[in-house]
Amino acid sequence: MEKIKSYEDLVKRVEAVKNSGQVDLSTEEDLSIAIMNLVSLEEHFFFTASKTGKDEYLDLLSQVREVRKNLLGGLIDKHEGETWCISKHLLATTMRLIEVGTKLRSDGKKDLAKETFQYAYQLYSLFWALRLKLMNVSDLKEKAAADQPWTLKDIVDKMVNCCDE
Repeated sequence: MEKIKSYEDLVKRVEAVKNSGQVDLSTEEDLSIAIMNLVSLEEHFFFTASKTGKDEYLDLLSQVREVRKNLLGGLIDKHEGETWCISKHLLATTMRLIEVGTKLRSDGKKDLAKETFQYAYQLYSLFWALRLKLMNVSDLKEKAAADQPWTLKDIVDKMVNCCDE
């Protein structure tokens, strides 16, 4: 994969993916949110099993895990290094940060909530950078090109729009 050298390169790559017709971003965004919720369900079944001592919750965890694996497999088709696990953890962390931000906001801690939401969106953007193969994993640390700064947030802002059907 060729490295993205400027913001213009990023925009061109984004437009190429959007116009290729190979990716239904609206559906995939919904699917990514569903996967986040499935990871959360796995966690809840684990903790419920641990708190109650009832192994049937672990059986439910296994069923949910299989569904999550199948759905994530539809988004992350080629595994390079640990991109599968990276993707899963980016989505799980995004979901948890959204939940924490929501709780902070309801507790009146709006500035801290806003910061937490920004972290969630940044990590969600990293997921999409991997999913759409806009960057190599090694490129994720680079946030700016020499001639014009850009961020991974630009990827989500320009590509993923759940209202664009």
